Amino acid sequence: MKRIALAAAAALLLSACGSGGGGSASQELSKDPVTLRFTWWGADERHKRTQQVIDAFQKKHPNITVKGEFKDWNGYWESLATTVAANDAPDVIQMDELYLASYAERGALLDLGTASQHLKTADFDKSALDTGVVEGKQYGLPVGLSTYAIVANTTLLDQLKVKLPDDATWTWDDLKKTAEELSKAGGGKVTGMQSFGFDAGSMNIWVRQQGAALFDQAGKVAVPENVLAGYWSFIKDLSKGGAAPSPSVTIERAGGSLDQSGTATNASAFATWWNTQLTSLTAASGQQLKLLRLPGESQASAPGAYFKPSMFWSVSSRSKHPAEAALFVDFLANSQEAADILLTDRGVPANTKIRAAIAPKLNETDKAAAEYLDTVKVGTAPRVTPNGASSIEAIIKRHTEEVLFDRETPEQAAKAFIAELQAEIDGA
Repeated sequence: MKRIALAAAAALLLSACGSGGGGSASQELSKDPVTLRFTWWGADERHKRTQQVIDAFQKKHPNITVKGEFKDWNGYWESLATTVAANDAPDVIQMDELYLASYAERGALLDLGTASQHLKTADFDKSALDTGVVEGKQYGLPVGLSTYAIVANTTLLDQLKVKLPDDATWTWDDLKKTAEELSKAGGGKVTGMQSFGFDAGSMNIWVRQQGAALFDQAGKVAVPENVLAGYWSFIKDLSKGGAAPSPSVTIERAGGSLDQSGTATNASAFATWWNTQLTSLTAASGQQLKLLRLPGESQASAPGAYFKPSMFWSVSSRSKHPAEAALFVDFLANSQEAADILLTDRGVPANTKIRAAIAPKLNETDKAAAEYLDTVKVGTAPRVTPNGASSIEAIIKRHTEEVLFDRETPEQAAKAFIAELQAEIDGA
């Protein structure tokens, strides 16, 4: 639904911007009063913390006023596209990976590499910075990072007397066998695995472990059909063999909130999640949960794991105050003062120095999420989602349902998925 709500926004964006890159920043700070507009999405707690950061920045730079403009997710993108179309975009923009290329390729965003005098990136890993690169230019600075994981309910494993696998060496078949064992021990009340196949994260991992990629550097769908067929075959096998719930239960959970998931309700012992969801899952579950490394990593030619940005900081290419905007982004991303306020509200910080500095202030599950991020071996960043491909998860979900209910073979799903996604990109 949130994807559908962006259709109007995308149309506005298409008409708003010309083609090409996004200009460069003036490096000179003004001594006169300057007003910046800063927009973000989020809930009340985020708004409160963000305003505290704004207040701290304004105290440090009394000639700069930052006006916050915040909305919920669904209203955010239509509002942003409208302001961009009217040449009235906010100066500093909280940006999502799915839409970064759409704005960057049409010249709506500033190349942050041109703002290096005021915006420093030395404490960011290259693999993190690359998540915000489009056509060789840094249009987004990652705010927080996450990476894919298997969340294991160790309380359930202990109760069912099933040994926790060695996540340094396990394979996908090992996961399936252990999940089947758990389902049998669970007597119908617990299944070993909550099925995946409803997000781009799981598909990306599977594809990358096969030495392939969803998209090539030109933004075309590049994944081989047989690799995708293997992905859907495995998902189907999980259900058929009893490792995962029945298709109807799987689909119902996939459409629900985190609190309704098999992990949160203690109905599944294993599930795929982003590491940063551990705190919310633990609170909902009330049991001991542990982050495990992904199956198949030790056998893969290259790591399937990768950094996924929670969001980016971007600057409008039409900002009248690009130097001040870059200075504010630098404060958001690099200052200890901002970090102490934000903590992990926008994810585990992408800035490695800041991540280490706030670690003692985190609760146990947030610490575990941060440690997982630091210890998991990640590969190069996937190509940023191309313009037009923001509907990818809706397409994945539909074909997973078709496969689970035997309305499509995995091979048919693979072929149709590639054709549909490429058509979306070509039509953008």
